[in-house]
Amino acid sequence: MTEIELLGLWQKARLHVVLSQIAPTFLLIATVALFPLGIAGAPIVVRLAALGILLASGILGALVQFSSAAEAQAVVADLAALKTPSATSRRAIALAPWFNVVKFVTPAVFGVIFLLLMAALLLGR
Repeated sequence: MTEIELLGLWQKARLHVVLSQIAPTFLLIATVALFPLGIAGAPIVVRLAALGILLASGILGALVQFSSAAEAQAVVADLAALKTPSATSRRAIALAPWFNVVKFVTPAVFGVIFLLLMAALLLGR
């Protein structure tokens, strides 16, 4: 592959990371926003359904984030193998370790937030 093609793949992987965060983030914010409206007092079936939606969205989002970050890191390995990478490629190579945050820290943060919301929905009143 050419450097331009590799940079296009890098760009797509980064875009997929960003897009994969939109739905889970929106759902977490929406759930928190529903507390003043009484979601914690809703029937247990509704609260469990809300948790299921959050969990499914979070799992799918984490899978997309992990795979997109891993793909970006693979592209960087190919960019690093180029004899004379451009400044843009060198910047992508330098940023590659930060994709470990996407792969591991972001899902962990989602997990903590999910557990807190689960406690609030099931234990709080």
